[in-house]
Amino acid sequence: QVQLVESGGGLVQAGGSLRLSCAASGRTFWNYCMGWFRQAPGKEREFVASICWSGGSTRYADSVKGRFTISRDNAKNTVDLQMNSLKPEDSAVYYCAANPSPIVIGRSPDYWGQGTQVTVSS
Repeated sequence: QVQLVESGGGLVQAGGSLRLSCAASGRTFWNYCMGWFRQAPGKEREFVASICWSGGSTRYADSVKGRFTISRDNAKNTVDLQMNSLKPEDSAVYYCAANPSPIVIGRSPDYWGQGTQVTVSS
C-alpha cells in the first residue's frame, strides 16, 4: 500500500510559479513510478508529468513542456512538481499518483492522493 498526500496548491497570477509536493508512505517508494495528473471542472482527468525510479526517466504532457519540472527525492519519499509561467488554463485540481510500473496514459495508476487545488488568475 502507498499513501500519497499533496501540498502546495493555491492561488497565483498568470505568469507566476507554484511548487506542488507529494509525500508518499511506504518503504519501497523508490520502486514506484510517480506522476501528476490534473482535472479541471467539466473536464476529464489528464496526465501532466511522470518520473520513474532514480529520476532519469521523465515524461511531460505537451501542454506543460518547458514550463513544468517533475523531480523526486527517494530519501525523503517525495515527488515535486515545479510549475512556472502558469496560465489560467492550468487551473485544476492536481493529483499525485503512484504506480509500480511506468505510468501509461489512458490507464489509471494504482494509487492516488486526495488532490490539491491550483487556481491561476488572469
